[in-house]
Amino acid sequence: MRGGRSLAEALESRLAEWSERTGVTVETWALPATDVPARVSSAVLTVFDEALSNVERHSRARTVAIAVTAGRSGLRLTISDDGQGLAGAAAGSGVARMRAAFAEVGGTLSVHGVEGEGTTVSGVVPAAA
Repeated sequence: MRGGRSLAEALESRLAEWSERTGVTVETWALPATDVPARVSSAVLTVFDEALSNVERHSRARTVAIAVTAGRSGLRLTISDDGQGLAGAAAGSGVARMRAAFAEVGGTLSVHGVEGEGTTVSGVVPAAA
């Protein structure tokens, strides 16, 4: 995957397919309109795959909202759901894979949930990465 358009297209395709299969509504707030390095695009797709898998298996969400922006300062990603949220700290192999994917490209990722309110995955990859 070479540019932002390719990442945006890949995200749109995956989200549409996932929403149709699961019945969960997806709200897309922003997708990257600028070039995104291939390795950063790969990390973003890994996080999306894991986050959507977690929503499908655990959250009972009706809606997932996503935003991915890329600019001079780097890339920002947010995936939020309105599901049951987390009762404790975010842990597990899926969360570890998401964090590792962003760490491999110099970024950071956090997962925060509020029991009964939903979960938000937020990540940042600085431009220098």
